Amino acid sequence: MIAVALRNLRHRPGGFVATFLSAFLGATLLMAFASLIDTAADADPASSESLTTTAGVAGGWCLIIVAFAVTSTLSLAVRRRAEQIALLRRVGATGPQLRRMIVGEAALVAVVASAVAVPAGALLGGALLRLLQNTGQVAEAVPGAFGPVALGTGFGVTLLGSIVAGVATARRTTAPPGTRPARPRARRIAAVLFLLTGANCAVLTATLMDGKGVDAMQTAGQAGIWASIGLALLAPELLRLVTAVLGAPVRALGGVAGELAVLAVHSRIRQLAGAVMPVLLFAGIATGTVYMQGVEDKASAGQVQPDYAQDVKTLNYVVVGMITLFVAVMLVNTLIAATAGRRREFAQHRLAGATRGQLTAMVSFEVLLVTATGVLGGTVAALFTVLPFGSARVDRLWPDVTPAAYVLIVAVAVALTATAMVGTARRTVRGPATAAIRA
Repeated sequence: MIAVALRNLRHRPGGFVATFLSAFLGATLLMAFASLIDTAADADPASSESLTTTAGVAGGWCLIIVAFAVTSTLSLAVRRRAEQIALLRRVGATGPQLRRMIVGEAALVAVVASAVAVPAGALLGGALLRLLQNTGQVAEAVPGAFGPVALGTGFGVTLLGSIVAGVATARRTTAPPGTRPARPRARRIAAVLFLLTGANCAVLTATLMDGKGVDAMQTAGQAGIWASIGLALLAPELLRLVTAVLGAPVRALGGVAGELAVLAVHSRIRQLAGAVMPVLLFAGIATGTVYMQGVEDKASAGQVQPDYAQDVKTLNYVVVGMITLFVAVMLVNTLIAATAGRRREFAQHRLAGATRGQLTAMVSFEVLLVTATGVLGGTVAALFTVLPFGSARVDRLWPDVTPAAYVLIVAVAVALTATAMVGTARRTVRGPATAAIRA
């Protein structure tokens, strides 16, 4: 089946674009941060410590987000090929053979993406080194390096993460329809574990780290990220809840388009939950980190800070910048792939009497529900960081900070979601509906 996987990649490359981009960007980030460890080998002790700390913290969080992204996009790509997999089963392919095909495709995409990411990883690693040098955290004389640690981490972690994602996706996809296990319980248990981990970090921040100054960021930042992942795993339940609350206003405001949107969300909870996840991660991680740093800036104004305070500040902005960019690209990839896969559904609506304008409006209302779910979930996740850190740092649960950054984050989430879903929907409904049905 590896030969079949190769032919699938050669003849159907468009079906793997989202997975390739997620793996490529993930490998780029991992190689860039891991290259700092290569650089640290020839640096002075102080510079080496800054380089290693930045690589360890940022690289670790990148690994978690990358694994999450590859799993999401690969699952979407395989679901879009349900007819092909069913056809292979009818002509005699067994479950193990189909699993080998899916895992083989994931591994091949990971290897190609990692190879293409090498130049980008080297450039980004050099940019990170210059950033650390410009802020005085690394000596100017330290030369950049891109060696075995960067390459091994980029190729190894991306390949391993893709294989694990492929195995998980293959097990769900290739099980016979009558025996396909429902996995909501396992997903919910994992979500609860992540949320408990985030809550534990939040409690530690508000208690043990109270009065510890900038050191409280160590646990506060982790609290928001763990909570974001936990709530992202609960995306189907959150989307169902938000739709139940906003369903009536959407119907009243949108008429036929609003009714179609609510029905589409109810019938496609699982698929649209995949769109909620990156929105929630984006909103949660970006909001939590930006406001945590804002609280720290106000608390430390006019005070003498330890030498590593600048390291922490730079690290926070680098982490939020890199992860936010990655999640934004993941968001656009996921939404475009998910919306483009609805060509037949849109054609059926048109044959039943819906106009192109009504379908575009329907997708616009879906954007509203998806974005509202993601932003609300991300806001709750960010509170796991902001509230305990505010209590520990300035003795206020609700810190005195401007809402401008939050408004900007929400605006970016809305813009990305709307551009990806509505723009793709407009392209998808072009042409005769009968041609889309036959395709």
